[in-house]
Amino acid sequence: MSHWKRNAFLWSCCLALVLAPAAFAQETPARPALHIDVPVDVKPSRVVFNMDHLAFAGDQPIGLKHMQILTQTYRERQTPLEVVAIFHSAAGYMVLNDEAYKRVRKSDIGNPYKAQIRALQEQGVQFEECVVTMKVNGWTNADLLPGVKVNAGANLRLIQLSQQGYVVLHP
Repeated sequence: MSHWKRNAFLWSCCLALVLAPAAFAQETPARPALHIDVPVDVKPSRVVFNMDHLAFAGDQPIGLKHMQILTQTYRERQTPLEVVAIFHSAAGYMVLNDEAYKRVRKSDIGNPYKAQIRALQEQGVQFEECVVTMKVNGWTNADLLPGVKVNAGANLRLIQLSQQGYVVLHP
């Protein structure tokens, strides 16, 4: 085979390899646009997240993700939002600082949620830890992430905020 024919053959093979996936790809039918049946008019809101149990999507705490989505939605719609996140019981450890987190979780790494919590705090979310959870676990105020407040009891605080018009979410 001559040099020219061999190069032409090689170029044809390369072109076939490049074009083959497109030729064999199945066309995906266009999906219809989503239709919202129940639109929601977002008004100024007060929300408290009851963070008392562990719920994850992979390694991502569902409650923190819901807080992010909620604060982002309200910010985009330029609508006032007050959010309080109350941590207690099984989820109480999530607001511990790095050293306390390592000790409590027997981990070599610090608190993996601290960046998300800090970002939410910067969006105005108030984080609280239950004093009962702290006493049961032997934690002190110094064990908490910066800005996390200690309340006089998660259940009492949930009742108080409900009476003040907060909607309680249980992610």
